[in-house]
Amino acid sequence: MAFLRKEGKFRDSPMPDLVLLDLNMPRMDARQVMEEISRDEKLKHLPVIVLTTSEAERDVLTAYQLRCSSYLVKPVEFENFAKTVQSLAGYWFSLVVLPDIAGP
Repeated sequence: MAFLRKEGKFRDSPMPDLVLLDLNMPRMDARQVMEEISRDEKLKHLPVIVLTTSEAERDVLTAYQLRCSSYLVKPVEFENFAKTVQSLAGYWFSLVVLPDIAGP
């Protein structure tokens, strides 16, 4: 969150075009991060992609209720994982129109 909010040592860091989260991250899980992002006027425009191993309907529903933009289940095999990440990057960085972070 300090990175996204450009706090402390991250003051001069670039704003990401999107946020990629795993549901079960240490210290602060994806649900908590999405709650923080959705409450922050400077961050809530960011697309949030959940990339996780969980296929549980409750996890999928919760992520979308917290306003994730996409929910993807990580393939177990590396080759399939790499294809998923390539597809994700192609979609979000080639097809989708993202807002200009700097603004007008």
